[in-house]
Amino acid sequence: MQEKIKVGVLGATGMVGQRYIKLLENHPWFEVSYVAASPRSAGKPYKDAVQNRWLIGETIPEVVANLIVQDANDEKNALGKCKFVFSALEMGKDEIKALEERYAAEGIPVVSNASANRWTSDVPMIVPEINYSHLDVIDSQKKHHSWNNGFIVVKPNCSLQTYMMPLHALIQAGYPVKRMIVTTLQATSGAGYPGVPSFDMIDNIVPFIGGEEEKTEKECLKILGAVKDGKIENNTLPVVSSTCTRVPVVDGHTACVSLEFDLPDEKKPSLEEIERVWSAYTSLPQELNLPSAPVHPIVVRHEENRPQPRRDRETEKGMASVVGRLRKCTVFDVKFVALSHNTKRGAALGGILNAELLKAKGFFDF
Repeated sequence: MQEKIKVGVLGATGMVGQRYIKLLENHPWFEVSYVAASPRSAGKPYKDAVQNRWLIGETIPEVVANLIVQDANDEKNALGKCKFVFSALEMGKDEIKALEERYAAEGIPVVSNASANRWTSDVPMIVPEINYSHLDVIDSQKKHHSWNNGFIVVKPNCSLQTYMMPLHALIQAGYPVKRMIVTTLQATSGAGYPGVPSFDMIDNIVPFIGGEEEKTEKECLKILGAVKDGKIENNTLPVVSSTCTRVPVVDGHTACVSLEFDLPDEKKPSLEEIERVWSAYTSLPQELNLPSAPVHPIVVRHEENRPQPRRDRETEKGMASVVGRLRKCTVFDVKFVALSHNTKRGAALGGILNAELLKAKGFFDF
């Protein structure tokens, strides 16, 4: 049996960090050997650091329970203890950006869930089924910083995961999209913990999430871009208009999407063709049979009232984009509803899939 790669989790006591800890339990390739968090948690066994605030609803994995939490601000503590780290840091963006770069400078690759480096031009923002070719920019990133083995890879905002694979599938099939209107209905878990007070959410919808609309409108352009001259050049289409709301759902982000194709009417796809494209969609993670990859990245529902968070968020172990209500749009061309699990595909498990792709492509072979 092949020896597992030892990995670390930065921000291990937070909500996303805990999700990493639980999802990595019994992972076939990775084993948590290092946990780090804020100075107030440093020096404690992990089980004591999260006492009374373990949020996952299951027992703490035994292999992690007695690990001593380290100070995440001291990157040298990780040397010799893990091959790479997952970053679930909860700090200011400038602090996170600087700290992730310090880990990379020490030769420790960073697979990040944080947003701090998403707009760094030589840092790939990966959805493995879509833009795995952006990993080509890592060599330029390392040369730019004079890093040896270290590098940084990030994942996009969780709300994009609902519709990016359906969008990419259509573009890849020869149906480019010119404009898109997106309204997201985002689960409370996306706000972290303690997150939005219950009195604000029960019997309510909050029609504003700070920074989300900018992420929704711009991050897709980097994901759909291309590596050029050692940087990622963003795409110019589609033009996206978004409205992001918080709804009283625990897990599962939903998006209502309207698309206008950048094609003459006679070349625009029928509803049947769109469904065929979505149902047939697979990519490199499926070819490589990565452990966390869904067999069916896009799952089409035909019931008139699906997808629904409570019924559909665990589809393909929480890693699929579930689409439904595909129909003609009276303003644009077509519209549909999409759903993804924001704390799995949209957060920790999406980060783990990124790491699996990096391993399969040899980026941890040092």
